[in-house]
Amino acid sequence: MAIAVRKGGRETASHGGTWKLEDAKARFSELVRLAESEGPQRVTVRGREAVVVMSVAELNRLLPEAQERPGLVSFLEGLGLDGLPIEREIDRGRNVAL
Repeated sequence: MAIAVRKGGRETASHGGTWKLEDAKARFSELVRLAESEGPQRVTVRGREAVVVMSVAELNRLLPEAQERPGLVSFLEGLGLDGLPIEREIDRGRNVAL
């Protein structure tokens, strides 16, 4: 999709969901609307792709499912460390000449 807008006496356009940073800033509402309706929109800085603006729905689709993490006690019990000798010797300090 190509969108041409007269801005400051010159034509600017975004082609295929790629925006120059200055255009993205000037037309941010439109950028967000297109990200929600048509998919991720790329923003370039000095001709190089810098960031992507995408809808929350698209982000949630890409992120892994949130898994419930166990509490600390459940986690430690699940390590299977039963029988591991974790006793230490009695510490009587060091002999230091004063």
